[in-house]
Amino acid sequence: MRALIFAAGKGERMRPLTERTPKPLLEAGGKPLIVWHLEKLAAMGVRDVVVNTSWLAHCFEPALGDGSRWNLRLHYSTEGPEPLETGGGMHHALRLLGPGPFIAVNGDIWTDFELRRLPREPAGLLHLVMVDNPAQHPRGDFHLDSAGLLHDGGTPKLTYSGIGVYRPELFDDWQQVIGTVAGVEQTPPRFKLAPLLSAAMQKQLATGEYHRGRWTDVGTPERLAHLDASLHC
Repeated sequence: MRALIFAAGKGERMRPLTERTPKPLLEAGGKPLIVWHLEKLAAMGVRDVVVNTSWLAHCFEPALGDGSRWNLRLHYSTEGPEPLETGGGMHHALRLLGPGPFIAVNGDIWTDFELRRLPREPAGLLHLVMVDNPAQHPRGDFHLDSAGLLHDGGTPKLTYSGIGVYRPELFDDWQQVIGTVAGVEQTPPRFKLAPLLSAAMQKQLATGEYHRGRWTDVGTPERLAHLDASLHC
């Protein structure tokens, strides 16, 4: 099984910390955020990890190398000076991810969720890990029903953790789903992943699970400092 780590964002809310360091390379608990993910992926037996890059892309390879220190093979999916957003970034990385299901993880989160718990074969097109709504996102994202299916509507809603398993087939009809939004005409195309998730949910092809443990979206310097302090306790 292969994995994709989203690491292309500009981290604008994290400035000035991200003026010279990409957000996934910022440290918490003595190591970069992205390294926490790499260690978990290696521990569960993943060997090939794709890191998508854009903002300060040149910083990643000197910091992470080829991944051999974690017994991984790292592949860099460089998107150019402007990030392709989540949908475009994942679509651009498919050429490196192969034909089977793959794990996708946001590079700017921290969690005690064990990636080895994820299904190797999602029942539908995707399987997402959901968490309680944080203070900065009180409305949540999706409803998880008692059968484990995810829905755009319904209550209560939980927050998408930034961890999931996806099938490449999610993108089979991406142009029809996305339509003519700005960015799709460029090469490679730039678009959000959310419409594809919604389309899969409408077809009952999106499952999920609820993680009750620790999770942090490291979106501000204050949240990073709080996480760092908690990991040093």
